[in-house]
Amino acid sequence: MTTHSGPHFTALDIGPQTELLNHKFVSPQGFEVPGKVFLREAIGASGVEISWNSFPEGGGMPFLHAHREHEEVYLFTGGEGEFQVDGAIFPVREGSVVRVAPQGARAYRNTGKAALNFLVLQVKPDTVTGGPIEDGIPLKEELRWK
Repeated sequence: MTTHSGPHFTALDIGPQTELLNHKFVSPQGFEVPGKVFLREAIGASGVEISWNSFPEGGGMPFLHAHREHEEVYLFTGGEGEFQVDGAIFPVREGSVVRVAPQGARAYRNTGKAALNFLVLQVKPDTVTGGPIEDGIPLKEELRWK
């Protein structure tokens, strides 16, 4: 993985989505989850947990799960699958976005012929204030690409 950093940023390159299955997460219980990369610690984030995931054809979350505190936002970047929340089942594909409250019982699976790729953002509910751009500050400094 390639990184760039400075006092106000960290940039990380984990490689192309086609190589996500080469990454493995090992759970505290010791089981390996291929195709999952957690990014919060690697990039030094303090307000969001992010994972980048890939399920091969026929792969999926093997159990329903919920969260104690975090809502999750799923951003699907490739493939086709199904998502289940509280018994409701619906299709997902590249371009699908799903938000699930902490208490929602969820699972998802790949139903397509190619990898199902997606990012998951975990955040505490009700912590974002203002509108979508109200936190931004335009700077007077001239933009220059060297």
